[in-house]
Amino acid sequence: MKIIHLSDLHLGKIVLEQSMIEDQKYILNEIINIITKEAVQVVLISGDIYDRSIPIIDAVNLLNEFLTKLTNMNLKVYIITGNHDSKDRLNFASKILECKNLYIEGTYTGNLKCFTLKDEYGNLNIYMLPFVKPTDVKPYFEEDIDSYEEAVRLIIEKEKIDNNERNIILAHQFVTSGLESPERSDSENLSLGGIDNVDVSVFDNFDYVALGHIHGPQKIKRDTVRYAGSPLKYSFSECNHKKSVPIIEFKNDVSYKLEPLKPIRDMREIKGPIHKLLSEEVYKHTNTEDYIKAILTDEENIYDAISKIRKIYPNVLRLEIENNKTAINLNSKTAATGNIKEKTGLELFSEFYLNQNNTTLNDKQIEIMNTIIKEVQNETN
Repeated sequence: MKIIHLSDLHLGKIVLEQSMIEDQKYILNEIINIITKEAVQVVLISGDIYDRSIPIIDAVNLLNEFLTKLTNMNLKVYIITGNHDSKDRLNFASKILECKNLYIEGTYTGNLKCFTLKDEYGNLNIYMLPFVKPTDVKPYFEEDIDSYEEAVRLIIEKEKIDNNERNIILAHQFVTSGLESPERSDSENLSLGGIDNVDVSVFDNFDYVALGHIHGPQKIKRDTVRYAGSPLKYSFSECNHKKSVPIIEFKNDVSYKLEPLKPIRDMREIKGPIHKLLSEEVYKHTNTEDYIKAILTDEENIYDAISKIRKIYPNVLRLEIENNKTAINLNSKTAATGNIKEKTGLELFSEFYLNQNNTTLNDKQIEIMNTIIKEVQNETN
């Protein structure tokens, strides 16, 4: 039996004011092509279907289109909610949809929902654990539950898992291995200090653990405990990610391979003086339609740099300057020091200018600033 593991679609995601809907539609079609090529029979989606609890209409329509294609292919589809999803909204009509082999588990209600598939190798049990917090679990247990790990451990211990059969679980939690944490990125919403972590040992009874929550595809301790990762890059901290989808094959044993995903537009960083970045020798072998973070290293100011860069890279999302003038003084928390209320406007601006440029105002600049400050004071008096 062949299974594809997806997670963290984040449909409706906006990155630096750029809607990702077109990119998401493209990558979902690529996933459909992989499913067809690999003759996949089962689809697992481990949470964060939407990017927000109240999704935009384009995201709803896109999910509807994607799931319709999957069900028309006579696939069995299993979905759990993530921390970004609204449990009630995603759960809507879930009972009706089961007749289309589309199974959605949005809320933990005291027992893990389990579905059993059969093939020539026997039973394959699919357990569905939507995203839970300790407060979600406390009503169903007499024990005190103070951590995410305790909550998930109690949930699993309550189930009668037959280790003589093959077992899969979908989960959307921050899973760690001892002191080892998964690689994170800026686009994930995680608690500080690891207070929401669940140790991987909790899932020892499962042959494959289909995780969601972390956007970088990776294993946790063993190859068969995996974060599928998001299908697209959702922050520039993910520039080096190699996005993929796991294809799992269950016979007597479990095996897997990672099928790479190629987006319509990549997300990448370019760095250097502006004349170099705009040189054909630099960009001619790249996709200039990619989402770009441009870091300029010119020492002199570049007038309207963003417009110049957009002539070559129309989808530049961020522009940063990195040179001697913008080197940060790590020992300074603010631009102004001392008693701010006792300082003149010129003194405050002079400190700000020094902090930003690592150089002081010259006589001509001081004269201009004095004129501007006096004009502003006259208008406000």
